[in-house]
Amino acid sequence: MSSTSVQIATVEQAQQLGLRPDEFDKITEILGRTPNFTELSIYSVMWSEHCSYKNSIVWLKTLPKKGEKMLAEAGEENAGLIDIGGGLAVCFKIESHNHPSAIEPYQGAATGVGGINRDIFTMGARPIAQLNSLRFGKLTEDKTKWLLKGVVKGIGDYGNAFGIPTVGGEVYFDECYHVNPLVNAMSVGIAKVGKTASATSYGVGNPVYIIGSATGKDGIHGASFASKDITEDSAKDLPSVQVGDPFAEKLLLEATLEIIETGATIGIQDMGAAGITCSTSEMSAKGEHGMIIYLDKVPMRQKGMVPFEILLSESQERMLMVIKKGREAEVENILRKWDISYAEIGEVTAGDRLVYYFNNELVADVPAQSLVLGGGAPVYHREYTTPGYFAEIAKFNPSDIPLPENLVEVAEFLLKHPNIASKRWVYNQYDSMVGTITQTTNQPSDAGVVKVRDTDKSLAMSVDCNSRFVFADPEVGGMIAVAECARNIVCAGGDPAAITNCLNFGNPYNPEVYYQFVHAIKGISAACLKFNTPVTGGNVSFYNQSSDNDAVFPTPTIGMIGIIEDGRKHTTLGFRNEADVIVMVGDTRNDFNSSHYIAHYHNIKYSPAPFFNLDEEYDVQRATLNLIKSGLVESAHDVSEGGLFVTLCESAFVNNLGFTVGITDGYRMDVSLFGESQSRIILSVRPDNIDEVMAALQGVPHCILGSVTGSEALVNGDSFGSIEHLKSLHLTSIENMLTN
Repeated sequence: MSSTSVQIATVEQAQQLGLRPDEFDKITEILGRTPNFTELSIYSVMWSEHCSYKNSIVWLKTLPKKGEKMLAEAGEENAGLIDIGGGLAVCFKIESHNHPSAIEPYQGAATGVGGINRDIFTMGARPIAQLNSLRFGKLTEDKTKWLLKGVVKGIGDYGNAFGIPTVGGEVYFDECYHVNPLVNAMSVGIAKVGKTASATSYGVGNPVYIIGSATGKDGIHGASFASKDITEDSAKDLPSVQVGDPFAEKLLLEATLEIIETGATIGIQDMGAAGITCSTSEMSAKGEHGMIIYLDKVPMRQKGMVPFEILLSESQERMLMVIKKGREAEVENILRKWDISYAEIGEVTAGDRLVYYFNNELVADVPAQSLVLGGGAPVYHREYTTPGYFAEIAKFNPSDIPLPENLVEVAEFLLKHPNIASKRWVYNQYDSMVGTITQTTNQPSDAGVVKVRDTDKSLAMSVDCNSRFVFADPEVGGMIAVAECARNIVCAGGDPAAITNCLNFGNPYNPEVYYQFVHAIKGISAACLKFNTPVTGGNVSFYNQSSDNDAVFPTPTIGMIGIIEDGRKHTTLGFRNEADVIVMVGDTRNDFNSSHYIAHYHNIKYSPAPFFNLDEEYDVQRATLNLIKSGLVESAHDVSEGGLFVTLCESAFVNNLGFTVGITDGYRMDVSLFGESQSRIILSVRPDNIDEVMAALQGVPHCILGSVTGSEALVNGDSFGSIEHLKSLHLTSIENMLTN
């Protein structure tokens, strides 16, 4: 064994591992002595931002977490859990794998998918759907093309082989993500109420097992790697990127669910960030017990591994399981049936000490509570200041923006822009039909929709965040991120139920970045309270910036689940019939702030967030959902990126139907067509239902825009081109950019 393992650690080593001198002093105080190198390594990962949330927990605690459907509150388990009725629960969570994907996009993205799925099935839920939110630099850059291709292939290869459909997501491109791409993965599963597993450990003498793949050197210090800025030297951290095996995970899924069904386990936890260190400490702390672990009993695939490497490895497809003493044979028989490797590596002890041995030598002895939130892990109240760029935003004057002479040119520009253009090249690499319960493959809706087997229910799910809005006004942008997710759920016919979040920001030690974080949290909280969508958990990803202090746009990605009680009321976004009436619910405002039109056509980076009112948004959504539940709506699609014209086109493209609309709001035509006023939904309604619809909308802003007609896009009598032509631009833009 390397003498380094038990060698007394130094402050210099602590700093190299990402700890501050005062944190080193606190560790010494907790232990009553100077830590050895193995113990220091344990604290370095458990006290990293990725594991401890030391710079964010103060504000995360302010998020609303209570709700009548909640079965597990945020932080209680590996993932969120809500009751959907009929004895069933939905388990879901979103997490980031940003830094690994920045330097090794294929494995970084693939293992992100694997990790989030393990969070779901370790709770006893069978994953039924995946979503993702991806952000890259400009698509004209060779680096962006390399990252996009690697990430998409990694997600597709892992998810397809694992056998879970990808049913939704988003892909954005902006130069702020050039160095730091964002790869956020979400998984959704179904469990039986009362039959879920917990990530806990108790019962003195109960055996501790490691199951799944052998432990290697991949992913060591991965949590620490995720808790620092990306630099030109980050490629040297390649060992911090894990390697995934979806076929091994599929076997692990089946074995885990079967074992949980027996009731033979005390607790089970995925070995994600920080590996054995994290699972032993978090399970022990939750169960208020300790463990004795023999590291030399851990199956290893590489010779010569030393204690800190075994403890910190983030090798994939592994679980830690505490089994009820006397039921070992029952569990081992199931593991052998599924050809899963396993080893008994220790047992539960009284007290809260985590004691690790290697070849009969004590290499670490630490209190479990000192490693986790609410125990000894540090909690910081960071300072924050108003960002200096707000002064540039304040200079924006809409009247300075010239009205383009050719609005058709603007429309085509937006339809081809990679943020708005069809993501066909991406989603064609994902299997959306495996499991045969996806309802949105041929007729898309604003949210992904999956049928819940053996029930009348369906689940609607969405991921969303307009990061440009959050950049312009973090609080308003945070509210809009939640509201747009809810709007997508409603347009699909669902009742919004709860959210998970993935909060992607720059360095928290930068007061302006921390301002963005704090105010985004405030906005998310306000919107969640309004929509009654409590936060079930999620992930904070700080340090998404390069060494020159160039942070990404603040990107608090929201993942939302909604319930469609009657799956037959699932509503799609495509126009369905000629002569149907096109109705807009909500108001267009004289506002093109922070729109794609302003940001990309006019190349203006600094403009305010669009006007937003939570009460108005809520009323629009409730009115729309009531109409859908009444069976009066043929299609529903929210107005978002690209504004009204893009929304109409997207509805027209599905079934190759045209539209004729009249714009009478009195604003400049570029504002009316391309502004991104919030709280608007476009419905198509059969002519014989229009009177009933208009009566139901009394008290909510609304108007008739026109009708579904022919095969052209007609606005105030002017043709913007054939639907076939516009659709061709929309469909092929990204593919053309990737091949040029």
